[in-house]
Amino acid sequence: MSRSSLHQRIVVGLSGGVDSAVAAWLLKQQGHEVVGIFMKNWEDDDRPAGSGDDRPPGSHDAGYCTSNIDFVDAAAVADVIGIEIEHVNFAAEYKDRVFAEFLREYRSGRTPNPDILCNAEIKFKAFLDHALRLGAEKIATGHYAQVRRNTSTGCHELLKGLDPAKDQSYFLHRLNQAQLGKTLFPVGELRKTEVRRIACEIGLPNARKKDSTGICFIGERPFRDFLNRYIAKQPGPIKNDRGQTLGEHIGLSFFTLGQRQGLGIGGLKAKGAQRGGGDHAPWFVARKDLANNTLWVVQGHEHPWLLSGALVAQDASWVSGHAPAASALAAKTRYRQADAPCSLSQASASSFSLTFGQLQWAVTPGQSAVLYDGEVCLGGAVIAG
Repeated sequence: MSRSSLHQRIVVGLSGGVDSAVAAWLLKQQGHEVVGIFMKNWEDDDRPAGSGDDRPPGSHDAGYCTSNIDFVDAAAVADVIGIEIEHVNFAAEYKDRVFAEFLREYRSGRTPNPDILCNAEIKFKAFLDHALRLGAEKIATGHYAQVRRNTSTGCHELLKGLDPAKDQSYFLHRLNQAQLGKTLFPVGELRKTEVRRIACEIGLPNARKKDSTGICFIGERPFRDFLNRYIAKQPGPIKNDRGQTLGEHIGLSFFTLGQRQGLGIGGLKAKGAQRGGGDHAPWFVARKDLANNTLWVVQGHEHPWLLSGALVAQDASWVSGHAPAASALAAKTRYRQADAPCSLSQASASSFSLTFGQLQWAVTPGQSAVLYDGEVCLGGAVIAG
């Protein structure tokens, strides 16, 4: 039999990081024909002053976007493993499909998660299409997740990665059956320490490279500085839960629920402060009133305004292709969060409601509520309120 499952042509997304590098090596060791693709999803912010942007003369952001450095690392990895690598620019697709939506959400006062949209629209759509044109039978990435075919239903299931500290199924919940059927996650069955060990053992040049953090197009720069380049400031009052004006914000788009840093009121006390904190308790963003351009803040991590027992989510995406039956499940309302037991109701192809057994902290419109049945990720939707 030609082109058996043990000898497939697999295109691997090489990011320059250690996870995708080890993923490619594992597949090569299994006897597959492996080809590397480096995806450039953002044009470097290194244009000279006077090129049409709004930076001060002489300033540049070349230190923030590291795509050139990452490509050099990816190419070095490909050389060690002994595979070809291609540099593909998806910046136009990223700008149209991901960044435009990112800005729309922020301008609407919500806090989006562009990494989720990037996976659905770029890494597992534009990249997959490109790989298939190259004759690939499968694609692979360095994500910490797993894919399993349910023999009783015939559906592909998205599972959590073996390493609970690195599981990335939350970011992959919008993948569909066609995408999962063509995708491999070779490091999903490993712990991060094992991935690092393999990388050192085989002499990969990026074996000790730090994990990337944040969003590519933001990099290490201050988030507010970046957002200020695309969203106009609209100052308004900052008020506490008793209606007292404490200061002025620069624009609701620059704040998110639960935010503690950067409020500009850290030294203020609230006389008679209560419900979760004293006079010196930290301030948190609790509400954003777009109609009146008012930022509402409260003192104390456990203030009632920061806690929610239920939510409604829209723009749902289900891994199986259809909504699960109303039942007791678990959900994450943000990535770095333990699964929270919940009851699913009013689930449809486009929306659902969740009720939690314990109050959830700073449930944020624009973020995703992702549902789990044990280790199986069922899908999710964008939190509306």
